[in-house]
Amino acid sequence: MIIHEGYENLNLVAPVVTLGIFDGVHRGHRTLLEILVSRAREAKGESVVVTFSPHPRLVLEQDNIKLSFLTTMEEKKVLLKNAEVDHLIILEFSKEFSKIDACDFVEDILVKKIGTKHLIIGYNHHFGRMGEGDFNTIKKCAKSLDFIVEQVQGFHTEEGAISSSLIREALLNGRLDTANNLLGYFYSLKGTVIDGKKIGRSIGFPTANIKPADQHKLIPGNGVYAVEVRLEGVIYPGMLNIGSNPTVNTDGRVKSIEVHILNFEGNIYGKEISVVFRKRLRDERKFDNTRQLADQMEIDKKETIRLLT
Repeated sequence: MIIHEGYENLNLVAPVVTLGIFDGVHRGHRTLLEILVSRAREAKGESVVVTFSPHPRLVLEQDNIKLSFLTTMEEKKVLLKNAEVDHLIILEFSKEFSKIDACDFVEDILVKKIGTKHLIIGYNHHFGRMGEGDFNTIKKCAKSLDFIVEQVQGFHTEEGAISSSLIREALLNGRLDTANNLLGYFYSLKGTVIDGKKIGRSIGFPTANIKPADQHKLIPGNGVYAVEVRLEGVIYPGMLNIGSNPTVNTDGRVKSIEVHILNFEGNIYGKEISVVFRKRLRDERKFDNTRQLADQMEIDKKETIRLLT
C-alpha cells in the first residue's frame, strides 16, 4: 500500500475510491473495503482510501480532551494494508477544511485532484460542511461529473449494525468478547513502561506500569484482563489490571494500567510495550488485605495460563 500525505502529484490508475475515518477498521469497514478492492480489480484500476488527520472531532469539538478512539493512524495504516488497499490518501483536517461544500469537495478534490472514477460510500456516511454530504448529495454531483457512485449497506450482527461507537461502548463497559467480535481481531494498546509504586513486587507479582503512546487511544473499562504482551519482538502471556488498585491505593481517582508479565524478569523501564486484550477475567475488587489480593492474583494467573498457553 502506498501512503500519500495530501493529494498533490498523484498518478492513480482508474481509481476506485472510498472515504471516511475508519476508526477501528472493523468488520463493517472491511466489508466495504472488500467491495472496494474487488471493484478496482474488475475495472483494472487501483483501490484508494481517503481519510483525515487529525480526527475531525478533535478539531471541531472544544471539549476534546476526553475523546477516545479505537485506532491510531499508525494502526489504521497496518489494518488497511492488510485489507489489500492499494493507496491511502491522508488529508489534513482543519476548521477551514471543514467549511468546504460537499459538492465542491467531490468536484475539486475527489474528481479533479484524485481522479475518482468510481466512489463507494458506507450506508450512513456524511461529509462536507455541517455533514451535508450524503449518498443523495453525491448522486446529484455525479450526474455532471461523470463518475459512478455506489452505496454499501451496513454489516449486521446480533448486536445490530457494526459501528465504531458500538465497539467503543462495548470496550468501556467491559464487554471485551463483543468488542473483539465486532472488530474481527483482538483489541490492543501500545505504550511505554514507566515507574510505579512497586507494590506488586512486594506481594510476588511485579507489574509494568504502562503510559499509552496516544492520549486519545481508548482504554477499556476497569477490570482484570488476560493479555498477550509484546516486548522486543517476543510474546508473553500476562494479566493486566485497569483501575485504581483499591486494595493498596487510598486515592480512587488515580487510574493506572499495570501488567504482570508471566515468565519474564528484567528491567524494562522506558521500553515500548504492546498488550493485546484476549479475555476479561473479572471486575477490579477491593480486598481486605494484600494477602487476599495475592491469592486472587494466583487464581488469575492460572486462568491466564489456561487461556493463553
